[in-house]
Amino acid sequence: MQYSTLGYSNLTVSRACLGTMTWGKQNNQADANAQIDYALAQGINFIDTAEMYAVPPSPDTYGTTETIIGNWLAANPSRRDEFILASKIAGNGLKHIRDAQDITGETVLAAIDDSLARLKTDYIDLYQLHWPNRTSPHFGKHAPGRISFSDVDTSEHSAQMLEILQALDESVKSGKIRHFGLSNDTPWGINEYIRLSEKHNLTRVTAIQNEFNLLQTRDWPFLIENCVHQQVAYLPWSPLATGALTGKYLNGARPQGARWNLIQRNGLFRDTEQSNTAVAAYGEVAQKHKLTPAQLALAWCNQVDGVASTIIGATNLAQLKENIDAFELTLSESALSDIADVHKQFPVPF
Repeated sequence: MQYSTLGYSNLTVSRACLGTMTWGKQNNQADANAQIDYALAQGINFIDTAEMYAVPPSPDTYGTTETIIGNWLAANPSRRDEFILASKIAGNGLKHIRDAQDITGETVLAAIDDSLARLKTDYIDLYQLHWPNRTSPHFGKHAPGRISFSDVDTSEHSAQMLEILQALDESVKSGKIRHFGLSNDTPWGINEYIRLSEKHNLTRVTAIQNEFNLLQTRDWPFLIENCVHQQVAYLPWSPLATGALTGKYLNGARPQGARWNLIQRNGLFRDTEQSNTAVAAYGEVAQKHKLTPAQLALAWCNQVDGVASTIIGATNLAQLKENIDAFELTLSESALSDIADVHKQFPVPF
């Protein structure tokens, strides 16, 4: 396993990060224990979760993933320092989480305490804002034409962001978190937090996790270039496009136990004719170069300049092993060229 520096921090993280959002829905405590033990044995030292998990989000599953990780930590207290633990505060939009209200300084402080209690740990290494108040991208407002940026009062948002940043800074100074990051945010969001931290001498953003995969490359080059020059680690989530890039959903297939059987927001997952055609084409490239489709997609993601660590998830150990093995691969120039040819045909296949 190879490692990277996590942005502006002094933390070193594995190039693969263990995602956990299926734990508590598709996976139980025993499954999670096995995944954590296997991942650590393979050199992964980075685990990502969120208060919102498991997914799909619901009142019944809220906080269950953090609780499962906390149970593992309680059973293995001497192993806490073996890995970097990341979690997130949910943004607005979910009625069962703080009545769908915006993130504030007050909710940050309370949410951190609640996560620490569920996780059964004294500190969180990387604490992230799951999505920004101003755009709520998880809930359909991110499509072109749905937001009028020219009508946004940036001074109001900046004041709100400063309040959040002050709460995060307080939490760093108290030792409850070590660093903070963003998720599902934009270059303006990154740079405004940096501007505020520099102006007010507050903790600085060190990472951002956004969706990034062969079917969704909108962050390259613009946001990723910004991350590289601002020392913000870029952490792709859903590098397999919710499993689509494995090819398992082609021709309308819905394997038993697969995530798409649980989907509530079909539009997010790009189940379109064009997307399926692109997935099939990437599958042919993988076969040509004697790789599985998952390994092709993950190895490609890992080789994108600016990517610090890629968040992978699995519902069983066989999937996890295949995914982790991808990070030992180096795609040839021929494979990269073939991938580029497919991407030119299907740059945004949805």
